Amino acid sequence: MAKVAFIGLGVMGYPMAAHLKNKGGHDVTVFNRTAAKAEAWAKEHGGSHAPTPAAAADGADFVFCCVGNDDDLRSVTTGEGGAFETVKSGAIFIDNTTASADVARELAAIAAEKGFGFLDAPVSGGQAGAENGVLTVMVGGDQATFDTAKPVIESYAKMVGLMGDTGAGQLTKMMNQICIAGLVQGLSEAIHLGQAAGLDIKKVVDVISKGAAGSWQMENRHETMDAGQYEHGFAVDWMRKDLAICLEEANTQGVSLPVTALVDQFYAEVQRMGGNRWDTSALLARLNASGK
Repeated sequence: MAKVAFIGLGVMGYPMAAHLKNKGGHDVTVFNRTAAKAEAWAKEHGGSHAPTPAAAADGADFVFCCVGNDDDLRSVTTGEGGAFETVKSGAIFIDNTTASADVARELAAIAAEKGFGFLDAPVSGGQAGAENGVLTVMVGGDQATFDTAKPVIESYAKMVGLMGDTGAGQLTKMMNQICIAGLVQGLSEAIHLGQAAGLDIKKVVDVISKGAAGSWQMENRHETMDAGQYEHGFAVDWMRKDLAICLEEANTQGVSLPVTALVDQFYAEVQRMGGNRWDTSALLARLNASGK
């Protein structure tokens, strides 16, 4: 059993922290910007809650964080009352936020100066993966720090892999989101055509999902897409945030991501339709709204 802090109890962080407590058996203290949510988590799972990130991290062996973006991450780490004020020497900070590789390197350098480890460790698997403890975790950092943290991370994961040095976890997550964006657009177009042609989408997917076209998106989203249901899953706003990180990194690297840029604009259209919180599969709603 380790002493663990978890900062950020959103739709992902709330169940991830619970797995650290209940499956991992760790002593968990949580912090959330909305204190009532941290209090509710502590009441539900029997852990503790703290008034600031610094208070949560004080004395912890492992400090986990899952917040919104680069600015949120800086706020809860190096801002006033941030966790970096109290993380002890020899501890490890594991950042599960989907953020930029630049902020990962920035915070890793500060952590090294202060004498504790840092891993950028964004996750994939969505809310369902977090709730079921079967996330995929893509990690950047040094081997020794990774080896120490991996058994703790496995409390909420089915796959934990070291991708390379600091920032490699975030770069891997960018690749993951690029793949998803293209897959969802392709699936949306396929279903759009099938609906127009009067095909039974479930029957079609039962067949083609067993071949080369198969994907997690096809298996898990075709029924809700066919029914026009999008009030669930990974929100369009979140995907646009992630794709912005991808496109910015592509600009830095001097590479072209034409399909990603196009799908990002399609998601902007979904936002204008009022679908900010719809699932990413709502790309089909855009096609159906166009009537073409």
